Amino acid sequence: MRRKRRNSQHNEPPENHDRWLVSYADFITLLFAFFVVMYAISSVNAGKYRVLSDSLVSAFRTKDPGQSQTSDLYPAIVELPIPTESNPIQATAQPIVDELNKKRQVKQIRMRRMAKDIMQALAPLVEDGSVRVTQSDRGITVEINASVLFSPGEAQLAENSSTTLRAVAAVVKNHEQEIHIEGHTDNLPINTLHYPSNWELSTARASRVIRLFVNNGVDASQLTALGYGEHQPVALNDTPEGRARNRRVMITIMSNEPEQITEIPVELVSDIEGDAVR
Repeated sequence: MRRKRRNSQHNEPPENHDRWLVSYADFITLLFAFFVVMYAISSVNAGKYRVLSDSLVSAFRTKDPGQSQTSDLYPAIVELPIPTESNPIQATAQPIVDELNKKRQVKQIRMRRMAKDIMQALAPLVEDGSVRVTQSDRGITVEINASVLFSPGEAQLAENSSTTLRAVAAVVKNHEQEIHIEGHTDNLPINTLHYPSNWELSTARASRVIRLFVNNGVDASQLTALGYGEHQPVALNDTPEGRARNRRVMITIMSNEPEQITEIPVELVSDIEGDAVR
């Protein structure tokens, strides 16, 4: 029995220590195949690339008739043409720029004429300081003192105020600009049945002006009512004069063409009639 056990141990095959070579060879083969595929994908067809580069250069670069096309495989920079009088791109774009500038000038002229028409319609109120007409980057702003339009603490238009607002509506109703109507108050608190605060009072006054504009032919889609209460004063509320200045309604004819802020002087009123006659 001891002899058989010794023979069985002697017949066992020795352990193979080189089995890792199989896995290593498979890994190397896969890695080689991966790099072959990557190289095949990244290779450039020189002939097709040359045709593409020459087409781009000939399309975007102005050349002399005798100048040959580039022979480089990778041109450094494709230069855009420099605008000159003889450049066909500029010749095509220049009429568009001129047309845009012309439209902008026409809009500016219309806004100035509208400001003059408003000044002419409200000339007496402008002279006594009840109305101010300014032109800013927002457009034309007509600032009307609230005492001209409303009784204290009320949003019902006074009897003689409709004439002032109708004059403004007659000027703006034939134009397409947006019109913002802003109501402003002083800082004295109010708490009535209809107006619990200055917010409600200022918004109600703006809405009353809008209603009159709509009734006089202004398109309702152009109008926006804004109520600021006492929160955007233009003068100090320490004096009766300052509070009276802050109680106002502002009518802004919006413009998309920014201009420098300029207040139209009262002296211009006398020149408006002469311009209208001419």
